[in-house]
Amino acid sequence: MNILIVKTSAIGDVIHTLPALNALRRKYPDARIDWLVEEAAADLVIGHKALDTVLVSRRKAWIRDLKQGRVLAAYRGFADFVKKLRETEYDLLIDFQGLLKSGIFVGLARATRKVGFGKGMEHAECSYLFLNEPIPPVNMDQHAAIRELLLLKAIGIESEEIVFDLPVTDEQRGKIEHLLAAEGIDPAKPLVAINPMTTWETKHWRNDRFARVADALLDKGMAVVFSGGPQDVRGIEEIRGAMTGKAASLAGRTTLKDLAALYERVAVLITTDTGPMHLAAATGAPVVALFGPTAPWRTGPFGEGHRILRADIACSPCLKKQCDRGHACMTQITVDQVVQAALAVSKGRS
Repeated sequence: MNILIVKTSAIGDVIHTLPALNALRRKYPDARIDWLVEEAAADLVIGHKALDTVLVSRRKAWIRDLKQGRVLAAYRGFADFVKKLRETEYDLLIDFQGLLKSGIFVGLARATRKVGFGKGMEHAECSYLFLNEPIPPVNMDQHAAIRELLLLKAIGIESEEIVFDLPVTDEQRGKIEHLLAAEGIDPAKPLVAINPMTTWETKHWRNDRFARVADALLDKGMAVVFSGGPQDVRGIEEIRGAMTGKAASLAGRTTLKDLAALYERVAVLITTDTGPMHLAAATGAPVVALFGPTAPWRTGPFGEGHRILRADIACSPCLKKQCDRGHACMTQITVDQVVQAALAVSKGRS
């Protein structure tokens, strides 16, 4: 049996689909299971023990080539990928993404059954038009990881077990230990990771408050390290510059697997609603998550032992990337709330 999972992005969404992957592998231990994913999230599934092949879509590179006038390069890249996609005829294709960008690949793939949520799912962008086996929509006010398992349940694959099995190796763990040592982190101290940056302006907390949180935790005898991507380095340096104490930064120096190895190691992660938040939760690290415009019951850190901080105001969650009401949902979260939550949830890991 040949099975194709289509879940192209983003980091959190790909992580939330890993339990469905593991459920498929338990149901079909001898099947070939492939995964179609975009480049930015590919590190999360490459090397996963439940997968046979990872098909990496370089959609953003193709679009960039088009915008820069390299039309032939864009066409060749896309055509080569489609050729690779169509080399295998799948018995079962499951579109966990449910967007137009995934629907195009669903339409181009060769598969007997093309399964996904049908008309009525929020933000579906008519992706159901590419399916030949649409599944009735489910309530969006359930966690994303649960919704993915409900899609499987609708085709007779039941699983209540949530297993991520991130493909982290001792190589990544060793790299993190080396980086932390080079940054002067005392291995005897409980380690707090702070992931402060976000792609949504409305999800962001104030940099000066992150600096005060980091200083407060240093004063409590903890070590602090900031995490983030290359695009976050500048903002994180601003936070570190506003501190009175010294915190390390691994921003821009880690792959997703490296980051998972870091989060395996921490006593707590303090974060806004971002992909790394889900990565930490999947490793079993306790998370203190700051929520404002988004809904933690839909996309909060999955599992036990986490703490959600959010303001009780009528307009939250609005699910908007811009705010005309003073950003109150985030500004009402205080430094003391974050510090006390971090101290409380870290006790079990320190």
